[in-house]
Amino acid sequence: MSTADDLIAETEAHCAHTYHPLPVVVARAEGAWVTDVEGRRFLDFLAGYSALNFGHGHPRLLNAARAQLDRVTLTSRAFHHDRFAPFCAGLAALCGKEMVLPMNTGAEAVETAVKTARKWGYRVRGVPAGRARIVVAEGNFHGRTTTVISFSTDPEARADFGPYTPGFDVVPYGDLAALRGALTEDTVAVLMEPIQGEAGVRVPPPGYLAGVRELTRERGVLFVADEIQSGLGRTGRTFACEHEGVVPDVYVLGKALGGGIVPVSAVVADEEVLGVFRPGEHGSTFGGNPLACAVALEVVAMLRTGEYQERAARLGEVLHRRLSASAAGPGPVTEVRGRGLWAGVDVDPAYGTGRELSERLLRRGVLVKETHGSTLRLAPPLVISEEDLEWGVDRLAAVLGGA
Repeated sequence: MSTADDLIAETEAHCAHTYHPLPVVVARAEGAWVTDVEGRRFLDFLAGYSALNFGHGHPRLLNAARAQLDRVTLTSRAFHHDRFAPFCAGLAALCGKEMVLPMNTGAEAVETAVKTARKWGYRVRGVPAGRARIVVAEGNFHGRTTTVISFSTDPEARADFGPYTPGFDVVPYGDLAALRGALTEDTVAVLMEPIQGEAGVRVPPPGYLAGVRELTRERGVLFVADEIQSGLGRTGRTFACEHEGVVPDVYVLGKALGGGIVPVSAVVADEEVLGVFRPGEHGSTFGGNPLACAVALEVVAMLRTGEYQERAARLGEVLHRRLSASAAGPGPVTEVRGRGLWAGVDVDPAYGTGRELSERLLRRGVLVKETHGSTLRLAPPLVISEEDLEWGVDRLAAVLGGA
């Protein structure tokens, strides 16, 4: 059997260097734990950037996938299949909306939301052809397609990929006055993450999301909430917008919707919005395929119980209590943010980069990943036990104490 070093060297030789993974090669996984090719176990404190909200290999999701594998996995949208209608109806009901447009990846769903908002702007709002504009926030992360990186403010995501797609206005995240000033007669939508994930799990000021909802309703434009990372139980609610009692016009979903088994994403809205599409105007060969629908339908059923939202809320209190204690006194932690089982931990750069801290945690048996210098992102699976959660935070405290 190849060693971890052998496999990493082979990866470096044959794969484009678009990622900088930690030096661990996972071979098996179950629940909140993974095992590498050499038999070492690690506690997963990242959960695939929220794609693994239900942990690795959840029995209900595996059973749904196995059952569907024996029946049919792909028809394309040229034909109907028997899993499609239940999935669309179930997800629409979970969101309190009328229609679903299924895709595969989160970036595809965001692209679809952009197209939806523009078409709605022309067909319903009456914006002159070619003039539709969408307001977005600084620090956003909505994917890596050419259009999406056109309104990114992250130089790493944006540099050397121009020319860029026009039609976007960027405002500071959390600043309602700036948002109000950016809305014009040509604005068709405001696209935002209720909590910015890649930016370091940044929670907006209290009342901000409610203010965005009020402004968009007042000006007659769509509020599009990118809940790809924040949604489906991660923050202790089904959707992060719920923390402010906000219902957006459009949900953009992905990651956990596929249960960590298959890529599944969707745009969910009422018929007034998604009804602007006609056959041939948008689509995806694999979007809404039978295997994806079978798994996602089980995800929806699991979320309907409220069990996972409750776990995220309860265990999130444990996580944030422990993290806040580490930030209370003198030491390397300068700020802690987040909601539910999701946190961003800022560390004084003098104590080490986020990469260095992630590698130190790896050596202690915990997997996390850095973002933007010295910020660590923590997102344990929602199925993690309280004992394992405490164990992981103990190791984090030991690393930071020795930083």
